[in-house]
Amino acid sequence: MPNIAFIGLGTMGSPMAKRLINSGFKLSIFDISKNALSKFEKDNVKISSSPKEAATDADFLITMLPKSNDVKEAILGLNGAVQSLKENSLVIEMSTIYPSVTNNIFEKLKSKNIHFIDAPVGRTPRDAASGDLLIIAGGEKKDIDHARPVLKVLGNEIIHVGDVCSGIKMKLINNYMSMVGMVMTAETIHFAKSLGIDQSKAVKILQGTVAGKGQININFPQKVLSGDITPDFPLKMGLKDISLAIQLGEENNLSLNLGRISKEYYALAEKFGRQDHDCTAMLHLIEEVTNLKK
Repeated sequence: MPNIAFIGLGTMGSPMAKRLINSGFKLSIFDISKNALSKFEKDNVKISSSPKEAATDADFLITMLPKSNDVKEAILGLNGAVQSLKENSLVIEMSTIYPSVTNNIFEKLKSKNIHFIDAPVGRTPRDAASGDLLIIAGGEKKDIDHARPVLKVLGNEIIHVGDVCSGIKMKLINNYMSMVGMVMTAETIHFAKSLGIDQSKAVKILQGTVAGKGQININFPQKVLSGDITPDFPLKMGLKDISLAIQLGEENNLSLNLGRISKEYYALAEKFGRQDHDCTAMLHLIEEVTNLKK
């Protein structure tokens, strides 16, 4: 079995490392937290004093750290893994960091003949523990394939997005949608509660409609992404409905900030001749507005 250096034993990293240990891989681990390391004292692992020590003789290095600077320091710092990584070893960077930092690390390692892929993950710590992560990978195909036996222990779905940095870019795109959706969901539930509607009933109704099931799962694949913008529900009706909802919110002293921003886009549909197109043509409208600003 190959030797793996694993750096970063937090909420996600710890169950991921445990998965690899239980699958028979030889691990050398490091974390700045002694408490995090103490959870591995009974495991058959080498507990290291630095990333440099952990990476000695490693065939693979996995990093799963909270911030861009943490990753950069762990790999490229004075006591970083690069100081001991051997040629042709493979770095699997799985953190959620800024793509320019990812690319900088890739270029520095490339100059030392060390291979690199970015492979951030989706899903939860529970999925990390069960090996059911979604792995969003960027890098050369041969490097992804080389890492696959390791990645398959950690995730049940591995998607090769493209070149180095495409994985982390896609992860940030996913998280953008997730975080905006978090605010939208909270704002919507608060809207319902403020109008005296029972929360459990509101949630049940939302879960049974496209609003709750997700546009990306239903309307977008069926309509605009298939090239069909004939109106199931036209943008002009979307403008009417969101205007009514915002008016209702105002009457109840609710600002509905996301709704106000969204209404501005619906109001542009007529200017771009899209008022009679399906609501999913919002994709084309946003593309046109963006191109106009360039």
